[in-house]
Amino acid sequence: MIEFRLPSLGADMDEGTLLEWKVKPGDRVEKGQVIAIVDTAKAAIDVECWQEGTVHRLIAEPGQKMPVGTVMALLLEPGETAPAEAATATPHTGSNESREVASGSGALREVGAGGTAPPPVPRAGERRRISPAARKRAAELGVAVEKLIGSGPQGAVTLEDVEKAAARPAPAAPPPGDRFLAMRQTIAAAMSRSKREIPHYYVSEDIPLARMLAWLQETNAQRPMTERLLPAAVLLKAVARALANYPELNGHYRDGAFQPAQAVHLGVAISLREGGLIAPAILDAGAKPLTKLMQELADLVRRTRAGSLKSSELSAATITVTNLGDQGSHGVFGVITPPQVALVGFGRIAERPWAENGGLKALPVVTASLSADHRVSDGHRGALFLRELSDLLQQPEQLAR
Repeated sequence: MIEFRLPSLGADMDEGTLLEWKVKPGDRVEKGQVIAIVDTAKAAIDVECWQEGTVHRLIAEPGQKMPVGTVMALLLEPGETAPAEAATATPHTGSNESREVASGSGALREVGAGGTAPPPVPRAGERRRISPAARKRAAELGVAVEKLIGSGPQGAVTLEDVEKAAARPAPAAPPPGDRFLAMRQTIAAAMSRSKREIPHYYVSEDIPLARMLAWLQETNAQRPMTERLLPAAVLLKAVARALANYPELNGHYRDGAFQPAQAVHLGVAISLREGGLIAPAILDAGAKPLTKLMQELADLVRRTRAGSLKSSELSAATITVTNLGDQGSHGVFGVITPPQVALVGFGRIAERPWAENGGLKALPVVTASLSADHRVSDGHRGALFLRELSDLLQQPEQLAR
């Protein structure tokens, strides 16, 4: 039996609220399939399942708030037969109910406060027991009977079960004001933890971008409007490429040790229209051509602001990049998002005086900064990383591949 638990969708998430199940008992689930939508303090997230199986029981109910790690559903492994016990479940965290391990099959049996087991759940492929009156009423009220747990004999869905389900208010995301306040509190808690636990150090480098911007202008002139590249995509590609020689900046610090990542999953800080930030990841950014990276960046920004992110995009980042864009200041020195060990920041690209070959000229310049974890790297390596980043941006044509 597979326990599907509420995953952590970022270092600043402690709990979530189930908004909707995308599967029902008996459904077969593939790896990477979205099976639920969970509301966090920041957004409603599509939660994926990373194990194959068949849905045996949905434990969490829409509208239920639960801490990270709570068992939300039980799945049968491929080839596994549903247990014969009357009920198979792991109750949610914080319940007053007691739990007993059933002998023989190893399944869990849930016993309520009154000492009685809950009604049985149909096995995968078994026909749902429901009275004709209840089925007719469910059709009238638009109630999905396959998602109900019946209270009648042998778990049959009764007319009363349907009426109760119809009367139950649909779960809703918090009002914008409440969400904004919750987001600020969540971000503050995560950043306070970061500053307490991570010994930060900071280095920065001013990088001239005349060559990069000239190349970008020439390249975009040969592309359709919909396929043109933004400077942000080139900066992201340069970060991913530079990390290949500085693996100590790309990974996670867990259980007192650094765990280097096998690929570069770039977390990208994206501002929300109602305020606040989310940093979902572009997966395997180092292996993607620049055009593909630009497409995924645009798609990620669109889906972030539309509230349609996937759980893997919020939990997979191995390093984060924050870019203040045209409206920002010259520089930014960010706070690392644990368990990551580094954050790269880019300020506003602006013309500044630049000394070159004994002369002074005005050039477009960006200040790149690195916030890094002193438990894993030091300022010397951090400075070398920024120097390599600068060198790569002087050869933008090499970043296209």
